[in-house]
Amino acid sequence: MTEPLYLRLRKRLSVKPGAVITIGDICQLYIDGRQEKRIASLPIYRVKPEDGDMIIIDIMQVIEKLRTVFPELALEIQGAAQIIVEVDRPRKTPNLFLVACAWIVLFIGSGLAIMNFHTDVSMPEVHQRLYQLITGEQNRQPLLLQVPYSLGIGLGMVLFFNHLFRKRINEEPSPLEVELFLYQQNLDQYYLHHENKENQKIKP
Repeated sequence: MTEPLYLRLRKRLSVKPGAVITIGDICQLYIDGRQEKRIASLPIYRVKPEDGDMIIIDIMQVIEKLRTVFPELALEIQGAAQIIVEVDRPRKTPNLFLVACAWIVLFIGSGLAIMNFHTDVSMPEVHQRLYQLITGEQNRQPLLLQVPYSLGIGLGMVLFFNHLFRKRINEEPSPLEVELFLYQQNLDQYYLHHENKENQKIKP
């Protein structure tokens, strides 16, 4: 082959237990001619039961495989040096009782947090003072302000998380989704760093 093979490892892959991972699964490939499909179908790894939930595949494994089959192939490698393969094992059905208990605890906890915050900032007195400034009358329970304020808290949480049940309000990611994305990135970096340290220990 005279044309070089351009390849780039993908960042993440999800497979089933026992799956055979090919080069095309973990790499983006480009080469002139009909060899691209043949290269993409080359097996690189078979998932074993003892592998656990995460597998790290290094670019050196890909190069070794390609050099074995195509010793004269010129390689142009770009992007990351490793890919994380997540083994998608069947999940257990969640226990409805535990889910209900967690929901109740979170509901009560968030309610207490909001009430404690309002107590700390003297929110009832603030509403009474605002009502007096607007209407010129004193009222110990200014429902005209308290009811819209309470509804506004719920509406604000819906807008903040950008979801109404499972329906997304707009295409912008919510702060929770951004935090989960950053957490996943940090988790991936930890796996890659931990794998590199383990490989260094194995080397003589």
